[in-house]
Amino acid sequence: MKDIEIISLVLSGNIESYEKIMRRYNGYLYKVGKSYGFNHNDVEDLMQETYIDVFINLKNFENRASFKTWIVRIMLNNCFHKKQKYKQHGIPLSGEITENSKSFLENQSEETKDRVQNDELKEILEAAIHRIPESYRLVFTLRELNGMSVRETSQALKITEGNVKTRLSRSKSMLKEEIKKTYSPEEIFEFDLIYCDKLVAKGMKTLRTKDISS
Repeated sequence: MKDIEIISLVLSGNIESYEKIMRRYNGYLYKVGKSYGFNHNDVEDLMQETYIDVFINLKNFENRASFKTWIVRIMLNNCFHKKQKYKQHGIPLSGEITENSKSFLENQSEETKDRVQNDELKEILEAAIHRIPESYRLVFTLRELNGMSVRETSQALKITEGNVKTRLSRSKSMLKEEIKKTYSPEEIFEFDLIYCDKLVAKGMKTLRTKDISS
């Protein structure tokens, strides 16, 4: 089903259909949160907040940009505000990304396990991405890890398409070539199926209490 079809179902009262939206965009939002440097629990909270914001404002989606761009932009805004709040209270971001390697491995094929058995190398890869300045890191995440188009990335980050291309090129040059050859983009910041199911269940329980009819 297309996003707009699911949205119509939800707005017509079929709230359970919203689960399709959550499952479709869990991976996108998770990678956005991780690219900001938040730990797993913070990212889950941000995703929940984003899904609630989207749900409440679903009737305001005008379909001018893609729904993917719209929901990613809301996640970006929530990440930005949370980061600002952390900064005001002197709370450091813990973006080392070391806590979920084992759970990620437990649910992969033997072939994939063989490729990511070296947890240190995986941490080096993700740490390298975090060493890229945020403006470049976000473009890299949206374009390379989330597969968004230049136009979608431009709309989500509110920068020109030329800037998207320039920052993407620059961000790639910042990463070591040997790291790029070791892992595919899909393996970076993976949102494990276990966490996906948990988030959807928790989110749907919350959304059933929300009113979007007014």
